[in-house]
Amino acid sequence: MSPSVPLQEMIRAIRSARTQCEERGVIQRECAAIRAQFRQTDNGGRSHNLAKLLYVHMLGYPAHFGQMECVRMIASPRYSEKRVGYLGAMMLLDEKQDASLLITNSIKNDLSHSNQYVQSLALCTLACMGSAEMCRDLAPEIDRLLRSSNSYIKKKAALCAVHIVRKVHDLGELFVPSARSLLSEKNHGVLHGAVVLITELCERSPETLERFRKTVPDLVQIMKGLVISGYSPDHDVAGVSDPFLQVRILRLLRILGRNNEAASDAMNDLLAQVATNTDSTKTVGNAVLYETVLTVLDIKSESGLRVLAVNILGRFLLNNDRNIRYIAMTSLQKIVSTDHNAVQRHRGTIVDCLKDQDASVKRRALELSLALVSASNIRSMMKELLIFLSSCPPELRAQAASGIFNAAERYAPSKRWHIDTILHVLTTAGGDVRDETVPNLIQLITNTSELHCYTVHKLYRALFTDISQQPLVQVACWCIGEYGDLLLKGECQETEAVQVTEDDVLDALEIVLQSHMSTPTTRGFALTATMKLSTRITDNVDRIRSIVSIYGSCIDVELQQRAVEYNALFKKYDHMRAAVLERMPVIQKNSLGQTNGELSEEPMKESQPGKVKQEETALPPQPAGQAQVVDLLDLLGGSQEPLQPGSSVGGSASTHLTAAPTSAGGDLLDLLGGFEPTPLAPAPTVTVYEKNGVTLTLSCEQQSESGLTVTLTASNSTDSDISGFTLQAAVPKSVQLQMRAPSRDSLPAHGGAKLTQLVVLNNPNKVNLKMRIRVSYTCQGSVVQDMVQVDSFPGL
Repeated sequence: MSPSVPLQEMIRAIRSARTQCEERGVIQRECAAIRAQFRQTDNGGRSHNLAKLLYVHMLGYPAHFGQMECVRMIASPRYSEKRVGYLGAMMLLDEKQDASLLITNSIKNDLSHSNQYVQSLALCTLACMGSAEMCRDLAPEIDRLLRSSNSYIKKKAALCAVHIVRKVHDLGELFVPSARSLLSEKNHGVLHGAVVLITELCERSPETLERFRKTVPDLVQIMKGLVISGYSPDHDVAGVSDPFLQVRILRLLRILGRNNEAASDAMNDLLAQVATNTDSTKTVGNAVLYETVLTVLDIKSESGLRVLAVNILGRFLLNNDRNIRYIAMTSLQKIVSTDHNAVQRHRGTIVDCLKDQDASVKRRALELSLALVSASNIRSMMKELLIFLSSCPPELRAQAASGIFNAAERYAPSKRWHIDTILHVLTTAGGDVRDETVPNLIQLITNTSELHCYTVHKLYRALFTDISQQPLVQVACWCIGEYGDLLLKGECQETEAVQVTEDDVLDALEIVLQSHMSTPTTRGFALTATMKLSTRITDNVDRIRSIVSIYGSCIDVELQQRAVEYNALFKKYDHMRAAVLERMPVIQKNSLGQTNGELSEEPMKESQPGKVKQEETALPPQPAGQAQVVDLLDLLGGSQEPLQPGSSVGGSASTHLTAAPTSAGGDLLDLLGGFEPTPLAPAPTVTVYEKNGVTLTLSCEQQSESGLTVTLTASNSTDSDISGFTLQAAVPKSVQLQMRAPSRDSLPAHGGAKLTQLVVLNNPNKVNLKMRIRVSYTCQGSVVQDMVQVDSFPGL
C-alpha cells in the first residue's frame, strides 16, 4: 500500500483483510508511512494523514504518536486543518496528557476568532477534554461569549460553561448573571443550554439555588409557550413541541420547587396543564408526562395534583411498552409510603403485572405488590401472592417468600391464618426460605396453644405428602415430638381428625431419618422428635430405644452425639427422662415491633435442647437429695467438683438444675466432663461503614493461629426498605477467604432487622491483614454501590 493512499482505500483494505494478522499488517504499514510523513517539514497532506490515524485509533490500535501533530494542526490558520486537529485532540488527548496544556493558548486565540465556526471548534474541544487548569484560564473567555449576540456561539458557550462548572465548582458564580440573561432568548438551542447550565449551578450551590428560584415565573412562561404553541416544523417531534427543552425545564422546576412552598405554588397550574394536554399515545408525549409526574411528586404540590400524577403512572401500567411499565412501577414504589391510598387504586393493574413475561417487570411488580399489602386487603393480596409464588421463577422465590412472611407477621387477621399461610409457603417454596423461618414458625406455634392440635394434624399430613421441603419437614418433626400425644388422640375441632397409631408416627419419623433428601439438621429434628415421643406413647418405647441406638454409631458427629446422650437417658437416667423431655415452655420475644425473621438471641438459646443458661437471680440451695440431678450433667462421669446454685436448664428440659460457673457440667451435651468452660468476653465491634442511613459493623473472633472469623452486621436507619443488599470482600492473595451465606438480602426501614454474614479467613503466612468490602443495594429504585477498606481488625 502506498503512503498516499486515500482514507477510503485504507478502510477498504482493512475491511477486506481475511485474518486479524493480515489486518494488523495493513495497519502497521500505513502507520509507518504516516510517521514518515509527520517527520517531513513540508507536508501538504497533514489533515489527510491525521484523519487516517484517527480511524486507526477508532479500531483500537495505538495512535499516540499523532498527539503533537494535533497540536500543530490546531495552530494552523487553515480551517480544514483546524477542524481535523481539534477532532484529533478530542480523541487522542485528555486532561492527563501533558500535550493538552500546549493547546490552551491556541484555544484562547480561537475563542476570539472572527469566524464563528472556528470559535465553535474551540468551544467543543474545551467542553470535551478541558482540564481544571484550562477551565480556570479560559473561564472569562467563555463568560464573554455567553454575552455575544450570536445565538450559535451562545448555545455552544453555555454547554462549555456546564463542563467548567463540573470541573471547577468555584467558577459557578462567574456564570450566574450570564445564565440568568439567557432565559430571555427566543432561540431554543440557547434556551436548552441555559436551562442545563442553571440546573448544574443549582445542584452545586444552595445559595445559587435560592437566587434562581426567582426565575420560576420565567420558566413557567417559557413552558406554557411550548405547551400551547402551534405546529412548528423546526421543533415538532411527533406532535410535541420541542420535547427535549420541555423535559429539561421540568427537571429544573423540580429542583427549584423542592422543599419550597412559594416556588411549588407558582408551578402547580403549569404542571396540571402539561399533565392534561400532553398526548400520551406517543413515546415522546410519555417522556414529557413522566418528567411531569416526577416533578409533581418531588415538590410540595397539591393533593389533587399528586392524585393526577399517580393516575398517569397507572395509565403507564397499561402501556404495551415494557419499559414504560417498568418506570411506572419504579416511580410508584418510591411514593407508595406517602400516597398509599392513591396507589391502592391501581392495585389490580399492578397485580396483573406479576404475570408479565419480562423478569425485571415481574420483580418490580412483586416489590410493589408487597408494599401495597395492608390490614384491609391482606387476604386478597396474599391469595394473589401465593398464586404467584407457585409459578414464579426460581430467582424470585426467596424474595417472594420473605415478603409474604413479613406481611403475614405484620397484618395477619388471625393466628390460624398466619400459620396456614406460612405452611403454604413452606409447601410451595420450602427450599428457598431463609434459615430463620423454622425457629420463627416454631415460636409462633408454641405461643398459640389453642391451635396445637390443628397444627400437628396439618403438619403430619404435609409430611406424608412431600418430604423434599426440608424446612417444612423440620417443623413437622418438631411438632410431632412436642404434641405427638394430641396427634394420637385423633380429636381436633379445627380440622378433620385423622386416626393415627403410634406405629404410623414412628414410621413417618423413620422415613425422614432414612431419606436421602434429609439434611443432617433435619435428621437431628427427627431423632429428637423420636426421643420425645418416648414420654408421650406407651407401647413402642422399645422401638424408640432401638431407633436411637442405631444412630449411636452414625457417621455424622452431631447426630451420633445426640444418640449417645439419649441412650444414656434410657439406660442410666431413665427416671429423669420424663422431666428432661417435657414440652417446651412458651418462647417470648425480647422486644416489641419485630417482624418475621427476627427472633431475639435469648429465645433462640432456649430452643436448643440441652443448653444451660446462667440466670441473673440465684436459685435457692438444692437439697442433698438432688445429687441424681447433678449426675445428669455428667453422664459418663469425670466431674468431681461440687455444683453451686445459679443455673437452669433451658430447651426441652424445664427441671431446674444446678451447676457451678466453672464446673465440668456447664453443658448438658458435654458428655466426657472435665472440661472447664471459659467465660467468653464479647468480641469488640467497630463501625466500618456509615452512609445514607446504612451502617456496617465488624467484629472478629480468632479461631486458631491462622484462622479468623469475621462477622459483618448491616442495619438500615432510613425510612425506606432496602432490597438486594450484598457484601463482597477482597483480601491479599496469600489469605484464603470464604464468605458464608448472609442471613437475609433485604434491610427493613428503621432498623427493623439486621443482616449478618460470616467471613472465614485463613492467614497461614501471617501477612498484614487488610480487607476491602463492596456494599451494594437498591433503595427506592436506585442502585447504590460503595467501597470501604478495613486496615485493622478489632481484638487482634
